[in-house]
Amino acid sequence: MSAATPQPHATHTVLGAGPAGTGLARELVRRGHPVRLVDRRGEGPGAAGVERFAADVSTADGARAAIGDATVVYHCVNVGYHLQAEVMPRVQEAVLAAVEATGARLVVLDTLYPYGETGGAVMTEDSPWQATSRKGRMRAELDERYLAAHRAGRARVVLGRSADFVGPGVLNSSLGATVFPGALTGGEVAGLGDIDLPHSYTYIGDVAAGLATLGERPEGDGRVWHLPTAPAVSTREILTMIEKRVGRPFGITVLAEPRPFGPFDERFMAEYAEMFYQHTEPQIMDSSAFERSFGMAPKPLADTVDATVTWYEEWLRSR
Repeated sequence: MSAATPQPHATHTVLGAGPAGTGLARELVRRGHPVRLVDRRGEGPGAAGVERFAADVSTADGARAAIGDATVVYHCVNVGYHLQAEVMPRVQEAVLAAVEATGARLVVLDTLYPYGETGGAVMTEDSPWQATSRKGRMRAELDERYLAAHRAGRARVVLGRSADFVGPGVLNSSLGATVFPGALTGGEVAGLGDIDLPHSYTYIGDVAAGLATLGERPEGDGRVWHLPTAPAVSTREILTMIEKRVGRPFGITVLAEPRPFGPFDERFMAEYAEMFYQHTEPQIMDSSAFERSFGMAPKPLADTVDATVTWYEEWLRSR
């Protein structure tokens, strides 16, 4: 796949200011792009080269105002888990309409949900979409609409799929605030489901770098890519790596079924129950196609653990 020449002076608009969107904005600035970072409030820590912008992109007017004259738009919007089935289709409708009107390219941050239960089979971009959960079917339907818009020539779209996030700034993840605070303070950490099964985790910095690469490389448009992700190991192996890094043992509370723990309250876990299969069968994501095509390797898990522990140490000191 031949490289395209990046456009360093073109505006890149990032929709969503969570860990992925914020990290992506920083990565795009590092690559020389002017960036607009959009969420409903337009507040938060500023960064050189990043314009904060307030808009509700679940509305047509909000999406169009947010996108402005951007050349590339990145959809990293997420909402409360209990609102996803209602809100995410509205966001798609508004954002797709806006990029169709402006001609901007659209890079969508996606999940593994459309694959559904795989029985432990390795997930590649060619794996069948066989989701049976409500949120999995919703995601699959949205993805097909994105790709249909591209095939029809209405928009230029590419999707980057990630496994569970891990890394600096990542709190609401199965390898986030349920694990690192307890590990650093000698408390309990949570392990979801069968922690001896292999499970893929994607470093949040690789999410940002992967999406930025898709934004700069339009020859990848019109398909799904798996963002760079380190080879899967068991969650127990990662917990052991964390133990060695923090220099102390910790207790592991294994949640064999969904129940509240740490940042995951009762409402979240009730909604997450249909997705809990991700922790009772191997979740193995293969990102080799992206790595070969774009020449980008994922961060090794040991380095990911180091970076994440360092961030959580500072986060705990600041609380």
